[in-house]
Amino acid sequence: MQANTSHNDSSSGPTALWLAAGFILAGLGTVLLGPILPILLHQWQLTDAQGGILISAKFLGAFLGGITVLPRLRVAILAGCVLCCCGFGSFALSHSLIPAAISLFFGGLGLGQLIASTNILVGRRFRSAHAGSALASLNTFWSLGAVLTGILAAVLLPRFGIRNPVVSFAGLFLVVGLGGLLNRSHADSQDTPSATASAPTALPRLILLKFGLFLFLYGGLETCLANWLTTYTLRFSDAHFAGGQSALVFLWIALTVGRAFSAVILRWLRESTLQRIGLACAAALIVALCFTGNTARISVICILLGLSLAPFFPSTFALLIRNNPSAREAGAILAVSGLGAALFPWMMGVISTHTGSLRNAMVIPFALALGLLCLSFWRISSEVSPSADPLPQPTA
Repeated sequence: MQANTSHNDSSSGPTALWLAAGFILAGLGTVLLGPILPILLHQWQLTDAQGGILISAKFLGAFLGGITVLPRLRVAILAGCVLCCCGFGSFALSHSLIPAAISLFFGGLGLGQLIASTNILVGRRFRSAHAGSALASLNTFWSLGAVLTGILAAVLLPRFGIRNPVVSFAGLFLVVGLGGLLNRSHADSQDTPSATASAPTALPRLILLKFGLFLFLYGGLETCLANWLTTYTLRFSDAHFAGGQSALVFLWIALTVGRAFSAVILRWLRESTLQRIGLACAAALIVALCFTGNTARISVICILLGLSLAPFFPSTFALLIRNNPSAREAGAILAVSGLGAALFPWMMGVISTHTGSLRNAMVIPFALALGLLCLSFWRISSEVSPSADPLPQPTA
């Protein structure tokens, strides 16, 4: 009886409206540094390697936030929003590398709590239905926030600078956190999908390792592109600051549209199949990006990259949820993506600084895409098969 109560409580949290609002802000916070990094590098006289430290600080915080996700997911969501408010608010008031890095660490800590707990909450609510489709729908809102980051940066930063827009953005986290606290659903209901599902059990270590590697490498891949694309476009094309945001904006528009379509496609196609098709295309497109110096072509490649990468996270997390992990296990696996996001973009900055070209550093996301593709073929005997639940049949 105690296990059932705990399990039901783990599906209690903000209503869908507030979860979506929180994920829009999470998308904004995750991609925040990408559009403003060229300005910070110039104003604070930083090298690419030092710029990579800022990225690493935020995603190291995200790793720790995800790995310490609270069992009561509604409390974790509120804590994440409060930490994001404080971290990004203090970042807006920073004027040098060290204070900014410390502030971004705490902002990342909040993002880790918010993103992990929300994904686990949605995965549990729809465990007995279409988890992949539900998670793809949720992460569409995250991608929408990422799209808005580049657009808002192009519109607001030339006029207002960095400080005021980022302070306002930080305050929105507090609004969403309180709104979600006051508007809850699935509160200890015996009729929710999670209530009727079996209690989670400890996963075998090989399964934890596989999914941990998936999220570690993918976190690095997506963050490398999101945080260096604007700088790459400004250096290797004739675009000015507003035009330099186009590659990043198109990437996230494609990810948003792609995840919306993935919610439908994943009702008809196996998660693992869609995953492999997308990764193979992504690796080829990263190579094409390295040989392109035209703004329009870079934008087209970024659109295709976004569509290729769109299904990966929701399909991978759906495969994980099917193996029935505990909240702590799922949170830890999600947190590992923050560790990859902290490491690989920093490596890109180091390679760029030492070789004198950010183009040479694109070898990192290319290698990550290939590594993910190879890892997708690793099958573990104790893992629940993607075909365990039959696909819905088409209706007339």
